Amino acid sequence: MSENSFINPDYYKNGIEVYRFIESHNLNYAEGNIIKYIVRHKYKNGLEDLKKARRYLDFLEEQYDQNK
Repeated sequence: MSENSFINPDYYKNGIEVYRFIESHNLNYAEGNIIKYIVRHKYKNGLEDLKKARRYLDFLEEQYDQNK
């Protein structure tokens, strides 16, 4: 396995690359991680990645509530 395959695994190569999507939508760190974990959960860490995505979503909800 090449070093590049660790940086850009196959599960990120369906259509637009995830980092390009995140960048094109000007997403912040938390928003980008939600997208990243949702995209890869079926191919890498399953439920663990969904839980990580939820933690970032919970964080964004808290920020939203604080800024109302």
